[in-house]
Amino acid sequence: MLTIGLTGGIGSGKTTVADLFAARGVAVIDTDRIAHLITAPGGVAMPTIQLAFGPTVVANDGSLDRARMRTLVFSNPEAKARLEAITHPLIRAEAEREANEAVGPYLIFVVPLLVESGRWAERVDRVLVVDCPEAVQIERVMRRNNFTRDQVEAIMAKQATREARLAAAHDVILNDGAAANLESEVSRLHEQYINLANAKQDREQAGGR
Repeated sequence: MLTIGLTGGIGSGKTTVADLFAARGVAVIDTDRIAHLITAPGGVAMPTIQLAFGPTVVANDGSLDRARMRTLVFSNPEAKARLEAITHPLIRAEAEREANEAVGPYLIFVVPLLVESGRWAERVDRVLVVDCPEAVQIERVMRRNNFTRDQVEAIMAKQATREARLAAAHDVILNDGAAANLESEVSRLHEQYINLANAKQDREQAGGR
């Protein structure tokens, strides 16, 4: 099955774009959703996280206290590496499990840190970047999350630059707020990906004979 890695900076509109593809019958696996799943109450990652970081990062309901953990990893690279060593293998394993069960013309993995990770870029056939001006990102996240400008800029500083994401892209959707353009771009790429998926399937079948 053709695989697409969908990525973009915080506030770029990855979820909106992924939902538009899903509405067209595409199989979508969101690694951020999986990250929330494994750190929810009773989540598979929580015992190891509590062992590594102590009870202060666990909320009253047994889920990860994301605000407290965010503060910790932003100020401590070693803590960030420890957290990723716990969560990333679990996220990849669940994503692979879902991929094996996926049904659709092609498969999209939504990976916020695809460019930063390296491994995901090797896992997919194409990289689709949802792009928008940095000023738009900042305004969206401030409004959506009630973050200050400094908080948003600090998050963006930890992510790949806009230029790095665009350099890694096979395809780009500009999401600067025009809903009609977004629909049009998703429809255009959907047709392109169906053609590529069919071509890949034909090659695989020919190679298997």
